[in-house]
Amino acid sequence: MHSFRFGVHASIAPTMATWRDQARKAEDLGYSTLYVADHLGAQFGPLVATTVAAEATSTLNVGTVVLNNDLRNPVVLAKEIATLGLAAEGRVEVGFGAGWLPSDYAQAGIEFDGAGVRVDRLAESLDVMTALWTTGEATSTGSHYTLQGARCEPRPESPPRVIVGGGSRRVLSVAARHADIVGVNTNLARGLNAGELTGQAGVDHYDRCLGWIRDAAPDRFDSIELQLMAFATKVVGSSRAAARTATMLGLAGDDALDLPIVLIGTVDELCDRLQDYRKRWGFSNIVISGDAMETFAPVVARLAGT
Repeated sequence: MHSFRFGVHASIAPTMATWRDQARKAEDLGYSTLYVADHLGAQFGPLVATTVAAEATSTLNVGTVVLNNDLRNPVVLAKEIATLGLAAEGRVEVGFGAGWLPSDYAQAGIEFDGAGVRVDRLAESLDVMTALWTTGEATSTGSHYTLQGARCEPRPESPPRVIVGGGSRRVLSVAARHADIVGVNTNLARGLNAGELTGQAGVDHYDRCLGWIRDAAPDRFDSIELQLMAFATKVVGSSRAAARTATMLGLAGDDALDLPIVLIGTVDELCDRLQDYRKRWGFSNIVISGDAMETFAPVVARLAGT
């Protein structure tokens, strides 16, 4: 089993000075990574924000969960991430996804292709970027990218750790073959009511997803770090308060507390629950929202590195 480590997911702050302070606070509290999302709404640009956070810290990893592959050319993106790796002195975990939010495509004026096309394009892009980071050059005559003698210099001594996340067999199979860290997600785009959560994020969903990952990469499965991103996180003083908090969030009380993406409970309960998740599925990389960073810190202090 991989040791526990914890990440913080945040994408904006009132000022850049506040953003630097938030990165330093995450580092001081024992979090391993600060992750930034990639959407065209009200948030920082992820590559600049991660660079600023890296410059403000000395041990904190920085990264993305996840960059929309369709918003950037892979040769250009590989160059930017290589430069981030130099600025962060290797403290980079970069996440990639096939894109899922239609409004991002509408704002950018990009065709929102079917899921199969987007996932295939992501796989080609990962091949290109991996070649650029490992050998410094790439040539491709794929279905989506045709390039000759692309180069990536300068680049850090080691390639960034790659994250690919998703909740379908197709994207998780790509993740299993390409990623160092695989994020097992669920689709919450249609709503956040308890019925949808139960159907999309229950234990059966995670059983299926882990089976798909094993099937796609049996020889490297044990080396993959598995990532779980919490949808709702809150440390409370009692089990009764946990159920009440879930209900206030529009979730189904006690039933919602059994969902892996809902981390609401006492410190003891959350530690026990996360150890159960690691034992059953292998989740050791746990990501919480930035607004829960300080209250969740006792769980990090108890489990990180164990």
